[in-house]
Amino acid sequence: MSPLLKVSDVTIRFPSGNRLAARLSGQPQFIEAVLRVSFALEAGKTYALVGESGSGKTTLARAIVGLVPTHGGQIEFNGRRISGLSETQLRTVRREIAMIFQDPVGSLSPRLNVRSILAEPFKVHGETADIDRKVTRLLEDVGLPAHFTERYPHQLSGGQARRIAVARALALRPKLVIADEPTAGLDVSIQGEVLNLMRDLQTKFGTTFLMITHNLNVVRHVADRMAVMYLGRIVEEGNTAAIFEAPRHRYTTALLSANLKPDPDHSAPLIEVEGETPSLLRRPGGCEFHPRCIFGLPVCKVQSPKEQLSGTGHRFSCHNPA
Repeated sequence: MSPLLKVSDVTIRFPSGNRLAARLSGQPQFIEAVLRVSFALEAGKTYALVGESGSGKTTLARAIVGLVPTHGGQIEFNGRRISGLSETQLRTVRREIAMIFQDPVGSLSPRLNVRSILAEPFKVHGETADIDRKVTRLLEDVGLPAHFTERYPHQLSGGQARRIAVARALALRPKLVIADEPTAGLDVSIQGEVLNLMRDLQTKFGTTFLMITHNLNVVRHVADRMAVMYLGRIVEEGNTAAIFEAPRHRYTTALLSANLKPDPDHSAPLIEVEGETPSLLRRPGGCEFHPRCIFGLPVCKVQSPKEQLSGTGHRFSCHNPA
């Protein structure tokens, strides 16, 4: 069965600033925010992109919906190449791909009430018949009463705003929903409610989710597959349970160890990550993680690691795997 979304060797870059200044300083003219990334997402599943801030996961998500251009590789959706399409051509694609932005309140216009916010996708795509009924249905889908149509974003709690964002994303019944940090800033109990809602809607409508997050507890409970990104590259990718059970890349092991919960029956050492994330303008040679890795070998400084396949079937790139 062909994947719903296929990302193949995608690179995304941005100008680093003034070209003349870059030449005089010896710095590169472009910043490669995403570098030769590949993965595939099956229909009806949840895939998570994980990494520190600046790892390129949100940039990649924005490229999938056509908000950021790619500069290498290709993106295919439902068997059709969508990278490089014009705005007019992207219009039909965006009907089937929706995005939930990281700041739910900030992404909602303060001048529009909930009815207008939820009606907007239908109006943009020319589906103006029975809008009130459609809006009411969306509120029912996300567990909110009909009278919420008269509320404005500032009158919503964080959890309610997140539900409205989910409802708006699902308005046209898209095949793929990209959720950027869907639980950020929420209390743990509210996080659970939002995740359960997304899972219920996935079961009801067969929606596919691409989740962008740094919250590994969320990933562990909802994602079927995951990719760990560092400096714009995927360093480990595969089945979520397999990676949590036996991570191989040293960056992955560090992320997971920092996320461990106290367990009196099992003690695991905390793996430190040294220093700050390097600038994309000055990528380290060899393995780009080596300046921060306490398990580095001499080869890590001079040679980029080749991709390997673990015994549990996930791929990783590390000279000295766990």
